[in-house]
Amino acid sequence: MRKRLVFILSVFLTLTIALGGCSGRKTGDSSKIVVGIPQDLEDSLDPHKATAAGTREVLFNVFEGLLKPDENGNLIPAVAKEYEVTDDGLTYKFMLRDGVKFHNGNPVTAEDVKYSIEKSAGMTGEESLIAAFSNIKEVNVVSDAEVDVVLNETDVDFPAYIASVNASVIPKDNATPDTTPIGTGPYKYISRSPQENIIMESFDDYWGNKASIKNLEFKIENGDSMLMDLKGGTIDLTMHISATQIKQIGDDFDVHEGSMNLVQALYLNNKIKPFDDARVRQAMCYAIDKQAILDLAFEGHGSPIGSSMFPSFGKYYMPELENKYPHDEAKAKELLKEAGYADGFSMTITVPSNYTPHVDTAQVLVEQLKTVGINASINQVEWNTWLSDVYTGRNYESTVIGVDASSLTADALLGRFYSSADNNFINYSNEEYDRLYEESRKTLDDNRRTELIKQMETLLSEDAANVYIQDMAEFVPINKKFEGYTFYPLYVQDISRIKYKD
Repeated sequence: MRKRLVFILSVFLTLTIALGGCSGRKTGDSSKIVVGIPQDLEDSLDPHKATAAGTREVLFNVFEGLLKPDENGNLIPAVAKEYEVTDDGLTYKFMLRDGVKFHNGNPVTAEDVKYSIEKSAGMTGEESLIAAFSNIKEVNVVSDAEVDVVLNETDVDFPAYIASVNASVIPKDNATPDTTPIGTGPYKYISRSPQENIIMESFDDYWGNKASIKNLEFKIENGDSMLMDLKGGTIDLTMHISATQIKQIGDDFDVHEGSMNLVQALYLNNKIKPFDDARVRQAMCYAIDKQAILDLAFEGHGSPIGSSMFPSFGKYYMPELENKYPHDEAKAKELLKEAGYADGFSMTITVPSNYTPHVDTAQVLVEQLKTVGINASINQVEWNTWLSDVYTGRNYESTVIGVDASSLTADALLGRFYSSADNNFINYSNEEYDRLYEESRKTLDDNRRTELIKQMETLLSEDAANVYIQDMAEFVPINKKFEGYTFYPLYVQDISRIKYKD
């Protein structure tokens, strides 16, 4: 017997990052929006290989999975029109939507769907970015209109993973997805000029609500030039800028404020000295003053956090961890002395230079750590260097960055700290954490799973795996000529929702 699920699956995220915006250029049936972004898409234009949050937020406009998230945190139909799951929870039966086309004009087939899932799961030899997809046993084409995914073990979060950008449906016959991305989304990729822009165009044969604005340019800018181009009117929308910068853009923009839904922290390489000693990490937590960081670098905006979870994940968030390490310089010095660093030590904070809020945070941290004898210096690097050296190569001491949830699951934030996880870039290793994580992946009891997740968060806090700071406020200026800006519960931009005001 098969049990049909109610299609819209509620999750426990609310607002996150922003989307939207437009330009004042409109001619006949053609219109254009220029969106400023702080980094190029240098990891990959193939959605199954995109590791950076900034890449996924752009590719969200080009690609879709069988399901997709809406602005309220629900999973809604996309390439699939509905799905069923068997009573044992092991087989998901996806019924494909009629008439869905790829951007090259070809129809989406069941074979394309099978190929895409197997590729994103690492079953074709590619490296998978979705750890939970290792649970996929097989993908079967039942008919032209149905594809079944069989799991080894039940996973209540599976629909959320299948809705992520990293699980997008792509053509089986596209031999160069890294450079010529072809999806099913409301915008189709046209071209990319490295370190300059990414050009897209609305897709006339899109199966859903078509984008109102025809031409879309993502323009790559650094913090200073972004502000100048906003003020000059050559950029219509941007995000990830500071409260201070917002005051400088003038009256031509509406400014929306929300939450980024990410975990900003001073991430520490737990494998190298002195950060391999929990006492040192704990001392650093006591040394910093979170509210002072928010006041000095963000004019008081932002939400202090105490572990790798943000407040809008209400079901799992633990506000009691926010004050686990109150500002206490004497306690910090005591712990450093116990760890053998009575005279302090020197360290380097590697920061991607294109993210002004993280650079600003690092500058405040340098001054705060100095009060307990820790001499920190800042190493600003290009975004592609940060990706290769810090995230992939793990060749760093510490870094300030924001980690987002790539899917609507707690595992998207906590799975990276499993000791053998490919994206465990801080080299965290704790046998008890691994045990809790493994149990959380298997249990079907929602209350027990919530308990396990909170135990994992508590361990990260007690171990001071990182120096947790905040869920950053998100400021999004959009030209007043436009409307339709929408916050999403994931780190994405949905430009298709933007339109000119009447």
